[in-house]
Amino acid sequence: MKRVFGGALLIVPLLAAFAAAPEVEITSEPSHHLALENEHVRVFQVEVAPKTSTLLHWHRHDYFFVSVGDSHVVNEVVDKQPVDLKLADGETRFTPGNFAHVARNLSDRPFRNVTIELLEDDKMRTTPSPWPMEGGDKEFPGVRIKILFVRDGARVTAVELQPGATVPSHHHDGPHLLVAVSDLDIRSDVDGMGPMPGKFKSGDVKWLPGGYTHTVTNLGKSAAKFVTVEFK
Repeated sequence: MKRVFGGALLIVPLLAAFAAAPEVEITSEPSHHLALENEHVRVFQVEVAPKTSTLLHWHRHDYFFVSVGDSHVVNEVVDKQPVDLKLADGETRFTPGNFAHVARNLSDRPFRNVTIELLEDDKMRTTPSPWPMEGGDKEFPGVRIKILFVRDGARVTAVELQPGATVPSHHHDGPHLLVAVSDLDIRSDVDGMGPMPGKFKSGDVKWLPGGYTHTVTNLGKSAAKFVTVEFK
């Protein structure tokens, strides 16, 4: 009984804090900065200062998040026990939506991530996936491509290119979102259009249309790491 009572005492201040804190929509949470929105996604660049926390805010949609830098946070979801998370640079996770929470940054560095809401989640949860749920990982000289998830009609892939390495020619049927994990100095050679250089800072995002075939080459002096979210 003593242990149960002690645990209850620890939870009481947390419940009181939730009761006192106003719930806000994600668009009104000051650490979430809207970077892009279209029919498929709503993308936020998130930065929580060291030793601080977000406001209590809602996630109405299923979403992916991509960590930018290592981080140590506590996820405090309403009506659930807090969860301690140590996230590595580039770590990408899928989270079902429809909850409110506080993200508390325990580290001495900013907690940064890119949060990608799937706006068609209600419809796509029950729609047959256009891709297999697993597999499809590929390796080429200096290139690693790993399929992470297929959820709600979206396929999420992590890509790493060593300096000078090239992703061989491949086709994009549909549009996709690029999330830069590292700083990127890359060149896209699109069939029929020629070379298209691109420079991105870590945490940058870019929406790319479908219907083209291209290669991607790392022009930088360090590994290029990015995540893509594809749609059919």
